Amino acid sequence: MQPNLKSQHKPDYFLIFVIIAILLVGTIMVYSASSIWAEYKFNDSFYFLKRQLLFAGVGVIAMLIVSNIPYFQWIKYRKWIFIGSLILLVAVLIPGIGMVRGGARSWIGVGAFSIQPAEFIKLAMIMFLSGFLVNHQDKITEFKKGFLPPLFLSVVVFLIIMLQPDLGTGMVFLLTCFVLIFVAGAKIIHFVFLAGFGVIGFLLLIISAPYRINRITAFLDPWQDPLGTGFQIIQSLYAIGPGGLLGVGFGNSLQKYFYLPEPHNDFIFAIIAEELGFLGAGFVIVLFFLFIWRGILTAIHAPDLFARLLAIGIVGMIAIQVMINISVVIGLIPVTGITLPFLSYGGSSLTLTLCSVGILINISKYRQ
Repeated sequence: MQPNLKSQHKPDYFLIFVIIAILLVGTIMVYSASSIWAEYKFNDSFYFLKRQLLFAGVGVIAMLIVSNIPYFQWIKYRKWIFIGSLILLVAVLIPGIGMVRGGARSWIGVGAFSIQPAEFIKLAMIMFLSGFLVNHQDKITEFKKGFLPPLFLSVVVFLIIMLQPDLGTGMVFLLTCFVLIFVAGAKIIHFVFLAGFGVIGFLLLIISAPYRINRITAFLDPWQDPLGTGFQIIQSLYAIGPGGLLGVGFGNSLQKYFYLPEPHNDFIFAIIAEELGFLGAGFVIVLFFLFIWRGILTAIHAPDLFARLLAIGIVGMIAIQVMINISVVIGLIPVTGITLPFLSYGGSSLTLTLCSVGILINISKYRQ
């Protein structure tokens, strides 16, 4: 399955330009959204900006390195990458190893130097599942031999993520796996059959944790408990509303003054809408659409099935995360707690995302 290296093209520079543009917007907005909180907590308004620049620098270097590794090399190491990521994911659940933040045991490390294994398992699963689907392409239309094994593995990993618990990351992970299985050629009727069990399982997940029920009720009527479960979404809407067409101006957000929780993390899009208005928020969405468009083109013109699945898995993962995050911020779905790719503050998420697009850039070199 190794392509002829002599047929290698230059990378998709337009794709690279879009990635860097989103990253620059994110870095600037992280500073604007976090400066007040950073000044209050650390007496340094540039605290989060400096860390984000460090994360972005490491991520860009990783992206450049990965973009020069032929994509077909990953198929040889996909099992070990997946097993290593799975071990880290399970290790998080062990008391004394996993770190609890925001009510979830999702981190592993020491102090500020920590990683979130759930982020790495997403890319590891894309690699592993792409290779598995290539090797079982002739059976993918069969329910028991082709459809059920990758589905079962995906659900098992999803349940491990839910033990942390981390519903947002789990949903992105599971939906990405579904996209890969579908693109590989699975029958639609199998997904219809799966949907019934999915609804039941989702209801059980909601019932099993009272805070999830509170999030649902807060989504339906946030003003029923404006100082409790509905507080975050109300403050997000209060940020978006005054933004209007042109926004209140860069750095002039009111909601970042301790009203909107996590303004530089999950809800950074609300600050973008407040300060840059509809046009600024629309520009960010357009950048994401351009990224998805170029990513899909890369998948379509990929030289083989493994490259095609790998590309569509990476694009699907990022696209699903973008749609869920923005939908939460504007009040279309309940709060799930996931970051906005390239834009939200964070080390594991940003580094993993840049590594992922590095693989996508490499695949674009072999387009046909």
